[in-house]
Amino acid sequence: MSLSSPFIKRPIATTLLTGAVAFRLLPVSPLPQIDFPTISVSASLPGASPEVMASSVATPLERQFGRISAVTEMTSTSTLGQSSITLQFDLSRNIDAAARDVQAAINAARGYLPTDLPSNPTYRKVNPADAPIMIVALTSDIYGPGQLYDTGSTVLMQKLSQIRGVGQVVVGGSSLPSVRVDVNPTQINSFGLQLENVRTAIAAQTANEAKGTFSDGHKTWLIHANDQLMHAADYMPVIVSYRNGAPVKLSDVATVTDSVQDLRSLGLANGKTSALLIIFRQPGANIIDTVDAIKAALPQLKAAINRGINMTIVMDQTITIRASVHDVEGTLLISIGLVVLVVFLFLRDVRATLIPTVAVPVSLIGTCGVMYLLGYSIDNLSLMALTISTGFVVDDAIVVLENITRYREKGMSAMEAAFKGAAEIGSTVLSISISLVAVFIPILLMGGIIGRLFREFALTLSVTILVSLTISLTTTPMMCSRLLSDEKGHGKLYSASEKVFTWILKGYGLAWVLRNSALTLLIAILTLALNVYLFVIIPKGFFPEQDTGRMSGNIMGEQDTSFQAMKQRMIRLMSLTYDLSGPMHT
Repeated sequence: MSLSSPFIKRPIATTLLTGAVAFRLLPVSPLPQIDFPTISVSASLPGASPEVMASSVATPLERQFGRISAVTEMTSTSTLGQSSITLQFDLSRNIDAAARDVQAAINAARGYLPTDLPSNPTYRKVNPADAPIMIVALTSDIYGPGQLYDTGSTVLMQKLSQIRGVGQVVVGGSSLPSVRVDVNPTQINSFGLQLENVRTAIAAQTANEAKGTFSDGHKTWLIHANDQLMHAADYMPVIVSYRNGAPVKLSDVATVTDSVQDLRSLGLANGKTSALLIIFRQPGANIIDTVDAIKAALPQLKAAINRGINMTIVMDQTITIRASVHDVEGTLLISIGLVVLVVFLFLRDVRATLIPTVAVPVSLIGTCGVMYLLGYSIDNLSLMALTISTGFVVDDAIVVLENITRYREKGMSAMEAAFKGAAEIGSTVLSISISLVAVFIPILLMGGIIGRLFREFALTLSVTILVSLTISLTTTPMMCSRLLSDEKGHGKLYSASEKVFTWILKGYGLAWVLRNSALTLLIAILTLALNVYLFVIIPKGFFPEQDTGRMSGNIMGEQDTSFQAMKQRMIRLMSLTYDLSGPMHT
C-alpha cells in the first residue's frame, strides 16, 4: 500500500483537503515587510544654536550610545534648539532590548547635559523603511498656513488615524497659529525699557485662569473670565509701562502680527502654500485596502472642515504598487495558461490535461494559505516566486500522470493503473521535490537585508514545491483513477497529431550528437565560457530599475542662506517647474 492509496480510495475527502483559499486575505505591499531595529532620540533646548546643541547635547548622548552593543550606524542632526540622533542596530538585535539600553544610556548622560534642559531626551522606535502611503495637501485662497495646519492637526489627523490600516498621520508644512511680537530695540531703548518688561506685560495681560472667588458662610462663587488674548489686534493696546504720565503701548515698541509658531516651516503643493497630511500604514496592513478606505473617507472629512479649504491627494504610493501587482498577476495567469497549453499539446487529451491543470492553481492556492499563516504579503518578490513556480509544480503532476498512463495503456483499468503507477513513482517524485527545495537552502540561511528580502521569495517557492508534491501524491492519482478512460485506443486528436510528433523525433539530432561527442563537448565548454563572460560584463544592481512616473529631488543652498531667501527661491523654482511639468509638491 502506497502513500497515495488512501487518497485514491477516498476522492471526496481528498477534494475537500485540496480546497484552501487565502489569496484575498494576504496583505499587499511593494516589498516584503522588514523591520529595521532603529531608534530615534530627540532632545530640545530652546534658543540654543546648532553648534551649542551639537557640542553640549548631542555629543554627551553619542558617547553613551556608542557603548551600546550591536549599533551598526549612528547619525545626528542639530538645528536651532533641537538635536536628533538616529541609532540603527544589527538586524538580529531585539528592538525592545535595544530600547532599554537606549533609556539607560540617556539616564547615564543626564549628568553631562545642560542643567537648563527643559526635559529629558526622548526616544521612539521607528522603521526607516516605511515610506508614507499617501500625502494629502490642504490649500486655501482664504485661510493662511496656520489655519490649515490647525485644521489638519485638530480635525483631520484624529479622524484619519481611526481608519483601519492607518498607523500614523504627521502634519507638516507649517505649525499652529500664534501671535508674534517683534520688538524694536531702538524703540524700547528710547523709552528706557528692556525686553523683560515687554515679556512681563504680555504674560500679565493674557491668562486663562480664574480671577478670584466670592464666598459667605454657605456658598462660594468662582469668578471666571477668559481674558486670554487670541489675535494680534488684541495685543496691540497692551500697556507695557508708563512714561511721563502717558502709557507706552505694545504697538509703540513692537510689531504684532498674526502668524504661526514656527516660521521656518514651509509646505507647497502645486505652487500654493499648504499644510501636508503625511499618512503611514500599520505594519502588515494591506496598503491598497488602506488607501481605498482613506479615499472613501475623504468626502466625509471634506464636509467636516471649512468650505474654503481644499483637500488634494498629491502622492499616492499605491499607483505604482497596483500597476506592479497587476502586471505580475497577469504574468502569473499567462504562465498558468501557457503551462496548460503545452501540457495539452503533448498529452492531446482533454480529460488527461485537466489533471495537471488542476494541480497548478491548487498548488498556488495552498501556498497562499501557508503564506497567510507565516504573515507574508502579496508583493513583487512573492508574486515572482509564484510565477516561477508554475513551471515546477506541473512537473510532479506530469510525472505521476505519465506513469499511470503507461500502465493504463498496457491494459490495466484506470483504478489499477492509479494504484500501481502512484506507488512506483512516489519515491521518485519525493526525491525530485526535496532536491529542488535544497537549492533554496542557501537563500534561506542568508543574513543581512538581502537575506531578509529574499527569504520570503525562497520560502514561498519552497512551499509551492512541497504543496505541489502533496497534490501530486494525493489529488493527482485520485483524479487519474476517475478521469482517465479505460479505453485502450486514442482519440482522433491524438491520431491526427501523431504524425507531427513522429516527424519531430526523426529530426532530433541525438544520434549525430552521440557520434560527434568531441565537438559536442567543445560547444558546451564555449557556451560555459560565454556565460561567464556575460556574467562579468552585465550591469549589476540591487533591484531592476523601473519607471514609476515620479521624480523626487533635494535642493541645497549656501550654508549662510536664510530661510526667507530659501523660501523665495523654492517658490520661484516650483513655479517654473509647475509650468513645465504639471503638479508637484514639496
